[in-house]
Amino acid sequence: MSPRRVLIIAAMAATTILAIVAMVRYTHQVERGLAHASASGTTITFLRERANVPALTATDLAGRQVSTEALRGKVVLVNFWATWCPPCREEIPDLVALQQKYPDQLQIIGISQDAAPAEAVQQFAAARGMNYPTVMSTPEIEKLFPGVYALPTTFLIDREGRLAKKHVGMLNRSLIEIEARALAGLDVDANVELVEDEDKVRLENAAQANKIPGIDLAMLTPEQKTKALQTLNSEHCTCGCALTVAQCRVDDPTCTVSLPLAKDIVKKIAAK
Repeated sequence: MSPRRVLIIAAMAATTILAIVAMVRYTHQVERGLAHASASGTTITFLRERANVPALTATDLAGRQVSTEALRGKVVLVNFWATWCPPCREEIPDLVALQQKYPDQLQIIGISQDAAPAEAVQQFAAARGMNYPTVMSTPEIEKLFPGVYALPTTFLIDREGRLAKKHVGMLNRSLIEIEARALAGLDVDANVELVEDEDKVRLENAAQANKIPGIDLAMLTPEQKTKALQTLNSEHCTCGCALTVAQCRVDDPTCTVSLPLAKDIVKKIAAK
């Protein structure tokens, strides 16, 4: 091969390499630009008028006192959940990671709505490494946080003890982290909008209804109640809403299709 041909081939190779390098750099620049645009385009919403949440004082599963009054200055995330609720179980690792990442700015409190004994819930929490206190729900606690018609339901309380937001359904970790950081006064690359409170929240597909309008579960044993809730949250209504029977009852208590379906489910379980 002549020296001239070698030089031509070398020049072509160098040109190709430079073109590849330029393309890679351009790709990285575009990716960074898209990532920044995506982050800066994030919008989070908080309530325009924030009501003070009465102090929650309770004893957790480990026998320790829990008081939201003592947590002033921190963002408090109150998470209503149950061991039988699939989306509740799925979001636990994210809550554990958030509590571990922001111990000085955030405090998560779990409110178990299980009918099972507290000992069983404690074993469940320990097995999953839940690093935040969990207390068993009571009528008094439910009065402090009204409107828990589905699980999981999460209340986000700001550093002054006021309700900033309510989430129905499984949490999005990225979103809840941005919201917690914003309420804690930490830097966030997001737009914050203040909105009016909505009286009615449409259930997400992941939300598990635990109180069913028009259905009395009080006569059931704890085991029957758990079974009834699982069934009501898994069988779909036939009215065409594409929701489960439980979700349809909460979303539209006037539905004449979901009511007899729900009653029939509960009646069959009670008879077993």
